[in-house]
Amino acid sequence: MKSTERKATILCKLFKATFLLSAFTFGGGFVIVSLMKKKFVEELGWLEEEEMLDITAIAQSSPGPIPINASVILGYRMCGLAGTLVAILGTALPPMIILSVISLFYVQFRTNPIVALALQVMRAGVAAVIFDVVINLAKNVIKTRRVLYIGLMAAAFVARAILGVEATVLILACLAIGLVDVFAQSRLGQKRKTEVQA
Repeated sequence: MKSTERKATILCKLFKATFLLSAFTFGGGFVIVSLMKKKFVEELGWLEEEEMLDITAIAQSSPGPIPINASVILGYRMCGLAGTLVAILGTALPPMIILSVISLFYVQFRTNPIVALALQVMRAGVAAVIFDVVINLAKNVIKTRRVLYIGLMAAAFVARAILGVEATVLILACLAIGLVDVFAQSRLGQKRKTEVQA
């Protein structure tokens, strides 16, 4: 009985957290992922920072909206399939409600100077939050102290910002290099294990 009550409490908290994050987040996936990190890692303590980084990487590289992808993984991690459904519902409801209301009054919203000004001001806030995400992700890559990862980060930045290489190409290239690195590390670990046993 206690485990059922605990699960219900977690599901309730999960829905409330994802609903509020989604309702008050402007600026796309990276903004909500940053806020998810603050909520689920720092405030609720449900995830380790490494786990949140993994969720961010998977959510970003998978097809579909980043917040929904992150919610699927986060919900499943917390309460299995029920957690996934609750997290998706919490994340998807606010934009659906807000966009439904906006679509009814689209012409009024489009021509309203106050709404235009508010959106312009929000862009500045969104830029600051995205900058914060970039700094945190870069710090975590640097903490690994792996020359390969730090070099990949720098090369990807140059390729995207200066050379204009498509983000999809960069993600797939980094994924391929990462898989080769994992395979090489695995082989090296097996070789060392064999040497120690011999």
